[in-house]
Formats: sequence, structure tokens, C-alpha cells
Amino acid sequence: MEEEIRALEKNKTWVLQDLPKGKKPISCKWVYRVKYNSDDTLQWYKARLVIRGDHQVEGLDYNETFAPVAKMSSVRCFLSMAVTRQWELHQLDVNNAFLHGDLDEEVYMKLPPGFTCNSPTKVCRPQKSLYGLRQAPCQWFAKLSCKLRKYGFSHSYADYSLLLTGKAMFLWPFLVYVDDIILAGNDSHACSKFKAYLDACFSITDLRPLKYFLGIKVAPGPKGLFLSQRKYALEIMDECGLLGYKPSPFPIEENHKLTLAAGPPLTDAGRYRRLVGRLIYPTITQPDLCYAVHILSQLMQNLRDEHMHAAHRVLCYVKGTADCGILLQANQGCSCLSTVILIGALVLSQDAP
Repeated sequence: MEEEIRALEKNKTWVLQDLPKGKKPISCKWVYRVKYNSDDTLQWYKARLVIRGDHQVEGLDYNETFAPVAKMSSVRCFLSMAVTRQWELHQLDVNNAFLHGDLDEEVYMKLPPGFTCNSPTKVCRPQKSLYGLRQAPCQWFAKLSCKLRKYGFSHSYADYSLLLTGKAMFLWPFLVYVDDIILAGNDSHACSKFKAYLDACFSITDLRPLKYFLGIKVAPGPKGLFLSQRKYALEIMDECGLLGYKPSPFPIEENHKLTLAAGPPLTDAGRYRRLVGRLIYPTITQPDLCYAVHILSQLMQNLRDEHMHAAHRVLCYVKGTADCGILLQANQGCSCLSTVILIGALVLSQDAP
């Protein structure tokens, strides 16, 4: 917590002043998190100060809130192109990303819990965004985009969170998902120079070669990149208490009649809906789950015990295939197509007025 406060003060996130008449300060709280590596080893403990953005009033202390994030199809195309071109893949993490956005609105916050100042009447007036503010993601992406455009990057029309620079033969893509960044390129010196520029602007952590991104493990091999979500699958199993169950050889029964199920009503419908929602994400690396998850998603109303058993069967199948995934190879046709798409997006963005 002290490290977080020091970082906020060093970044000049707020100033202390008396509360003006007619203004009401927003409370804040501490959020604690333990981050792990892809192999479940401890990475670090994190204490983050979060302002209560749910107490903000639209039009008074916030306006625009939207911020784009990378589409999963863009991530696949991005990695496919890197395999095709045999480019280096670098992963970057921005330290305290939301704290770098400039705050335009007038917002007041109470002192952080556990910390005081000499005058009890003082409050914090944020000069920059804080975690929890409604406009924080929008302000952060605007600040990042501004710095990247100054460096020569252009937004792709296909995906606004994809930025590109360079010529067609020396394409240099940059993909953003909030504060997680993937950088690809064929010039190590240029990549190092760009990392130094970003570090001077925002303070970044260079995670070196891409290994783990958005819950997807990326393993390079002689034939290409292997993508899997084993850790995510085991987390779902552990949450549902099914780690001791035997793996299922198939995700859903053939000629099933789940829509005609007439068993006892399901007592906890929210548990089923949460499970089906979490099963959508593994379809990124296991397309064989798509049909089963599609069927389960159609059964959100009038739930029966048979429906939950079917969802558990899909989860047991995921357990048996947790080490499976997809292999992105350099000789795949989709890789060539993704290269054409990204280069075309760069040309369009450069030709735009």
C-alpha cells in the first residue's frame, strides 16, 4: 500500500486541497490481488487504490467512457503473421496504466484509507485518472494513442487497438489490450529503441518473449506457435469442484434431447449461466467445443438438472483435453491471408485524410 501511494505521488496523480462548497468527495478503497505466472508460481502481490466510480454522476464528473480492446480474431491474425514472417514477439506491460491518463473533469476524492495528512479537512483532487473512474480506460487509451502516433504509428481500420508503422515489406504491428501489449518486428535494435521510448513515456515492464497473454499460453516450437489454455481450464474445474472427476471422451452426447429435458428444476440457475459463460473462452484454442457450448447457451431459461450435468460433461472433456490447443504454422493459408489483411489495413490507414 505504501508503494502504491509513493507511485501515485511520484506520478503527481492528485493535489491536496480544501473541498469547495457544493462539492461532494467520492470515497475510495484498497483492492488486493495475487498475480501468478502461467505455471502457477507466485509473480507478485499487488495493492491497488480504487476510487468508487459507481458514485459518479454522468455529465457532472464523467462523460466519455468507451475504450477499444483487441479482438481475439486480431490476436490470432497477429500471431499468424508473426509466424509467417518469422518475427520476434515481445510482450510489454504498462505499470499503473490507468494513472497515466489526463483527467479533464473536476473530481474530488476522500483520503485513502489508512493514510492521513496534517489537515483533516483536506481532500484529493485527481489531476490524472485513477483505477475505478468511469473515464479511466478512455483517457488511458487516448494518451497511449497520442504517444504512438507521434512515433509514427497509425490505427488499423480493421481493429482500432491494432497500430502499425513501417513499409509493407517491413511491417511493424503493435496490439493493445488495456495495459497488455504485444509488439512484433524484424529489427531487434528498432524494437529496443521503441521500448525505451515507451518506458520514458509510461514506465513499462519488458516481459521479453511472448509466453502468456490473456490466459493463453504461447509456446514457440520448430513448426510454429502452440496456443493452449490449460491454466484457465483447470481454474474452471477447481471453481466447480470437479478436479477429481474423470475426463470425458466427448463433450456432448450424440442425438441429445436437452431441449426436451423434464427433470427436476435447477435450484441455482446463476451457477449454470456463469459456467457456460466461462466455457466460451476456451473455444479460442479448442474449436471442437463450439457446438456443445452453442447448445448449452440456448438453455438459459427453464433450466433442469440434466442441463447442468451436460455442462459438467463439457467441463470434464475440457479437463481431458486441457493440454490440447491450436498450432499456428508458417505454411498455413490463414497466415498468408492475415498478412494481406494487416498490410492492407496499414495502406488504408496511411492513405486516409
